[in-house]
Amino acid sequence: MTDSTLWSYKDIAAHIRVLPDTVRSYRKHGFLPDPDQVRDGRPYWYPDTVRHWVARRPGNRNRVRTLTT
Repeated sequence: MTDSTLWSYKDIAAHIRVLPDTVRSYRKHGFLPDPDQVRDGRPYWYPDTVRHWVARRPGNRNRVRTLTT
């Protein structure tokens, strides 16, 4: 079953241990996948989307950790 929770920039940043502004920059420069949903103009991603992106992301340097949602 897919997790239907949605993650914001802040959630993604906590998952990969960077600042939310860094995640915004990733999106601006095309390094982050397109959001799964946009609500009130704000992008959100499913955790599985983020985890898949992180697994394929070069240079993640073992920053990934599991978040309990």
